[in-house]
Amino acid sequence: MGPVRREEEHVEVIDHTNNNNSTTNGVHPLKNGLKNCNGYIPWVQSQPPKILPSILHHIGHTPMVRLNRIPKEEGIECEIFAKCELYAPGGSHKDRIALRMIEEAEADGRLVPGSTVIEPTSGNTGIGVALVCAVKGYKCILVMPEKMSAEKHETMAALGAKVVRTPKTVLHTTVAQQIQKETPNSILLDQYGNNDNPRIHYETTAEEIIEQCDGKLDMIVMGVGTGGIISGIGKKIKEKLPSCKVVGVDPEGSIMALPESINQCNTNFWEVEGIGHDWLPNVLDRSVVDSWVKCNDKETFNMARRLIKDEGLLVGGSCGSALVGAIAAIKQAGLKRGQRVVIVLPDSVRNYMTKFLSDQWMHERGFLPDVTEVTGKYSWWNKQVSSLPNSKVITPTLGRDATVGEAISIMRQGRYDQLPVVDSEGFMLGMATLNHLLNSLPSTEITSSTKLDKFLFSQYKRVAETDSLGKLNYLLQGAHFAVVVEPVSRVNQDGKTVVLERLKGILTSMDLAEVTLL
Repeated sequence: MGPVRREEEHVEVIDHTNNNNSTTNGVHPLKNGLKNCNGYIPWVQSQPPKILPSILHHIGHTPMVRLNRIPKEEGIECEIFAKCELYAPGGSHKDRIALRMIEEAEADGRLVPGSTVIEPTSGNTGIGVALVCAVKGYKCILVMPEKMSAEKHETMAALGAKVVRTPKTVLHTTVAQQIQKETPNSILLDQYGNNDNPRIHYETTAEEIIEQCDGKLDMIVMGVGTGGIISGIGKKIKEKLPSCKVVGVDPEGSIMALPESINQCNTNFWEVEGIGHDWLPNVLDRSVVDSWVKCNDKETFNMARRLIKDEGLLVGGSCGSALVGAIAAIKQAGLKRGQRVVIVLPDSVRNYMTKFLSDQWMHERGFLPDVTEVTGKYSWWNKQVSSLPNSKVITPTLGRDATVGEAISIMRQGRYDQLPVVDSEGFMLGMATLNHLLNSLPSTEITSSTKLDKFLFSQYKRVAETDSLGKLNYLLQGAHFAVVVEPVSRVNQDGKTVVLERLKGILTSMDLAEVTLL
């Protein structure tokens, strides 16, 4: 646990074990002029007690750790320290904002015993909110895009939350707003527009960083998701350490970086979770950011794996983005020995065990090179996907307005388990799959007249005609089918370049087996 600041003599420890726990003698501490009661526990003691009243008392005061091997291997002369938010109770820096937003809602009377808390999330905030709700006894509904990991879903569900998944075609924020309107006695925390998001980082995370570094800091680097952490920390840094540079890291495909010209690329999709958007959240204040670094998935995930292997830090994927960005910014600025850089490591590997930690997952996406002993063993390995007869055979397709009943009818007639859904020009909108529809039944009412667009599966395996059969083999080890697509760049109505996928064919394990095993 990091250093704990001393508080005013008469500050009482807040009891978080009941639903009226946001008050001290009937007055909410944030409204009582007590400076340091900001979403984490203002211990009277110089050290916290040996036994904490609840796990919520462990939020904040995360450790600062020096990186050793990677900076040396990268030829970095300055010191790099990591603010390890992965050691929070819920596994991320989002625990801070979850507790703060909920306690502010309690103080304002918006959240009372029996209320339901609703929140759109990419995962970490949802876990933090579910954790706080579990301790305090609130019901919780979390809305998360389909892209996010199954581990996040299962963790939130284990904490007692109801989890609603949204396809790529539907904004999870919009769905959360609709659920809130339909749910009696509920509130929407809205991390994307809630000023308590950046405020908690301004009042706690930034203060901890400055204290842990004894006020000596030349640069701080972090990934940008909602924008709360960089806005809050950046504001405090500019006030207390004006010569320190604040650097934001944004994935390729996202539009959050400045100048806007650096956001132009040939993709609008990125695998790394928790950072990047194709819109600007209201809490993001880009004026506190001195410079931006763009990073891609391949370098991000390989760096995250290096942090695990070489530094012993069990980090999440976007932690790799932070270090990739830091190394680039350090080299650009020419920082030397005696200077200090802090990176924020926002979450842990727990949420990504089946993603970047998996060699197969990395191979499927081309983030790891083919294994040489395999490529030399099979004569078919390096042949192109286009050599398969069915790579250009398109199964029946469904249109944008298709219903569940229409899909099931075609599947039954042709004995298909999945059908592609395309627009009028043949570009992919998603896949209608039996598994995805059946998995949606427990939480959603579906009838034959239900529109398919709410239940399209977007995380299907993709392969190009020029890809190798070896890559296809990797893809089909974890899936029943792969979609052959041709990427096509288009400029949309907003003048932005987007990458669409033209459907070329559908391949199954049998298609590959007929070439490789017969």
